[in-house]
Amino acid sequence: MKIQLIAVVTINNFQQYRHISAPGWSLTWAWRAGKEVIWNIKGAMTTEQGNCSRLFKGISLPHSCKKNPTLVDLLPNTPYNQKVPNCCKGGVLTSWTQDPTNSVASFQLTVGHAGTTNRTVQVPRNFTFYAPGLGYTCGPAKIVRPTMFISPDKRRVTQAIMTWNVTCTYSHFLAQESTPTCCVSLSTFYNDTTVPCPTCSCACKHSNSTCVKTDTGKNPSVECSNHMCPISVHWHLNLNNKNYWRVNVTISNLNYRMNYSDWNMVIQHPNFNNNLTQVFGLKYKLFTPLDGIHLAMVWGIKFYNNVLIEAGNVEFEVLFRKDNNSSLSLKKDWGFPQRIYFNGDQCVMPPPDAYPWLPNYA
Repeated sequence: MKIQLIAVVTINNFQQYRHISAPGWSLTWAWRAGKEVIWNIKGAMTTEQGNCSRLFKGISLPHSCKKNPTLVDLLPNTPYNQKVPNCCKGGVLTSWTQDPTNSVASFQLTVGHAGTTNRTVQVPRNFTFYAPGLGYTCGPAKIVRPTMFISPDKRRVTQAIMTWNVTCTYSHFLAQESTPTCCVSLSTFYNDTTVPCPTCSCACKHSNSTCVKTDTGKNPSVECSNHMCPISVHWHLNLNNKNYWRVNVTISNLNYRMNYSDWNMVIQHPNFNNNLTQVFGLKYKLFTPLDGIHLAMVWGIKFYNNVLIEAGNVEFEVLFRKDNNSSLSLKKDWGFPQRIYFNGDQCVMPPPDAYPWLPNYA
């Protein structure tokens, strides 16, 4: 009887504000020896079995004989005997900031023809991570200190034969093949002009076939607009008094066919240092400034507004405290954000010369 190895694969989403949305992640690698097979798997599945009859005879065949298997997560309704801890979320992982416990995925493999010692086991190569599209680049696997496993009663510790880590990084440049998905409009109390989202921010409205005016039950699903973005963000500077600035923000989902679960938005604004007093209606976190860039992340409250429903919106308020020593002023457009990201994707901003102008008497 040939010895089979059990491998546990854990995927951690350490990104602060980019989560893995539906239809979820997929992971591919190439077996280095080329003869390894996956006999059994829990918590995930391969998308193809491959030609196992060429190597194996009989009724019982391996789960996958592909030399470069592609694995995907199982759905939440998977039978209990096919699950392992942290599996079966449909490939969806939240960002690390929002919910660390749901930013982890795991599955277990039973591998044959893979060797039996740390001298004979060969580390796979050519790891590729999709989530669900392009943008991620994975480095080579690096052998690290073997993982230690503690028994449930904490009386025994066992050690893995080998452990290796693979780091995958996300690049906006590599993901630029996709069009933008959001845009920003601006308004203020001191000017009646509303600066709309730039025209054709996400697409151009050429004909009635490219959008819908109402939910007609037909594709396409994005509401007709000059910007044609499924997500629009409106920033309204509502109040400016001696001690505070108050801002109203509205996030609108103009997609009639998609809910955005566990959404988040990152705002770059110079007043996101120690002057952010409160965010009303959402959770938020300030990030440590880097090279003078001040960022804050906001996201919905579970079971209240963490799901941005189709053709719906979420509203919240931001209260800034004024600093007497600060150089920030309305004359320099500091009342408006410098950048906004929705679910990790940068939104299209109006050009600076289109911002609402400050009247001379102000």
